[in-house]
Amino acid sequence: MQSSQSSPSSQAALTLAALGVVYGDIGTSPLYTLKECLNGHVPLPIIQENVFGMLSMVFWGLVLVVSIKYVVLILRADNRGEGGVLALMALALREAGTGTRRALLFTALGIFGAALFYGDSIITPAISVLSALEGIGVISHRFDGYIVPATIVILVALFVLQARGTASVGKVFGPVMVLWFTALGLLGLWQVIQYPYVLAAINPIYALQFIVHHAWQAFVLLGAVVLALTGAEALYADMGHFGRPAIRRAWFGLVLPALVLNYFGQGALLMQNPEAIKNPFFLMAPSWGLVPLVVLATVATVIASQAVISGAYSMTNQAIQLGFAPRMNIEHTSDTEIGQIYVPGINWFLLSAVIVLVLLFRTSGNLASAYGFAVTCTMVMTTLLAFTVLGKRFTGAARTGIFALLSVMLVIDVMLFSSNALKIHDGGWFPLLVGVIAFTLMMTWKRGRVLLNERLHQGELPLEGFVELIEASPPQRVEGTAIFMTGDADRVPHALLHNLKHNKVLHEQVVFMTVATTDEPYVAAREQVVVKKLGETFYQIVATYGFKEEPSVPTILKQVTTLQPELDLDAMQTSFFLSRETIVAAKYPEMALWRRKLFALMSRNAARATSYFKIPPNRVVEMGTQVEL
Repeated sequence: MQSSQSSPSSQAALTLAALGVVYGDIGTSPLYTLKECLNGHVPLPIIQENVFGMLSMVFWGLVLVVSIKYVVLILRADNRGEGGVLALMALALREAGTGTRRALLFTALGIFGAALFYGDSIITPAISVLSALEGIGVISHRFDGYIVPATIVILVALFVLQARGTASVGKVFGPVMVLWFTALGLLGLWQVIQYPYVLAAINPIYALQFIVHHAWQAFVLLGAVVLALTGAEALYADMGHFGRPAIRRAWFGLVLPALVLNYFGQGALLMQNPEAIKNPFFLMAPSWGLVPLVVLATVATVIASQAVISGAYSMTNQAIQLGFAPRMNIEHTSDTEIGQIYVPGINWFLLSAVIVLVLLFRTSGNLASAYGFAVTCTMVMTTLLAFTVLGKRFTGAARTGIFALLSVMLVIDVMLFSSNALKIHDGGWFPLLVGVIAFTLMMTWKRGRVLLNERLHQGELPLEGFVELIEASPPQRVEGTAIFMTGDADRVPHALLHNLKHNKVLHEQVVFMTVATTDEPYVAAREQVVVKKLGETFYQIVATYGFKEEPSVPTILKQVTTLQPELDLDAMQTSFFLSRETIVAAKYPEMALWRRKLFALMSRNAARATSYFKIPPNRVVEMGTQVEL
């Protein structure tokens, strides 16, 4: 996390960067939110009671959910400066203890929240770019037929460019978003000046009156109001990149005022011209500003899409490190920024799903029916986990106050989620389906790996005593160093036993290497690697990484050379031995047939350990073994 003692210039730079990455999603919500509230699946007459009621609900949603819940409360639940539902889950699991029912519940909450993020990652690019290009229809309806093809072209270009990384493009994200939020504020201010009475909608009495007079409609319309809050989870997820102060400064200093002005400006326009409901955002602009505004909106939506796509890569990397996903090929796109990664498999999956979504729904209004369910479900998961994490950080009256606030937020989250559940048959099934599939895959992989490790342990020998036995009665020794990769630092690797059994030789120096992941985001470099001498020619290396870091065997060996100079790790004299398991059906299986087949399929398609751990492939020997599950 960034230091609060940093200079004013660095604080300004962090705030600018946060504007470019964190607020793209919530910053493009004015494109479609108010139109969907008043003219969506529950059209309302454009009269003061309805317009002021909706504005009041949107305003207090931004205040209560985003400002108080996320910016004030949830940002305090950091895991050594890192945020996000998986980081929060890791903290909650630390409090719950291993193997308890609470731990199982927290795991399910965290993983389902993370799984639903993939649904959000698909809908956000589609609805954002579609809503921006729909501004073309305000200029001329002759171009309406080109909106969907143009959206697909822009999205394809965006995903194709992911492999190049966001380092160079990211430099302009902040200034562009400053321009975007300034435009939002000025457009809204101009309309508010012409109809200042609209500011009365800040009074929550208008929201309460609307709820009392139209209870069922108000409940249903919460599913549209939540569109103004999408992206709130990004504030928390991206905390580690920019720090809590920068995110708070950006929100209260520019984003919140700009959003409020824009929403109220749209309301002022509608009170003067009800016909503007067909696209109140773009109709706020003068005719000469329509084309520049469409261009700026398109760029802003691409930035919003970029943020959520990068978030999907980061989420995948964390899931791999925490043991909930198989190894995947991960490429670094920056020599200086560790967080800038590219995951080809996830990239092409998202692109395919986004194109299908655009072709299925075709308009932002239709997509709004699918949007919100995944977001609100993740909000509920975050609040439930926050009870445990924040409850441990405060005592006495402060703890009581935190619990009271979180209880109120949970009621709001549940109401928003319940309203969005009504959207399932209109399109909400799509993110739910994606989330259920991702959840099933992650939980199956975790369960399969646990069972696999239990089976492997049954045939392993304890390391203690083994080294003394081998050195007392050694087999034939050959030149060089053998590094045996093992997941358990206390057991003799299967690869070593197979090598002794079939080849009946052992290298002059033998190293057991274990790469472990902790529940903290980062591990200090000086604490990452521990080397222990087990005997005259046997060594043990234990490397520990945080769940946001990527292990690299060459980097580990460089540190080992410094810590243990007598250990010869010459690249041309070192061989790596790995076990490769093949899953076969057990007589009495502990997993259902479909889950066993799914786990076996995921295992076969996982990235090879050589590429994942960056081991030189021409120095690797793989020893196969069959495991019954």
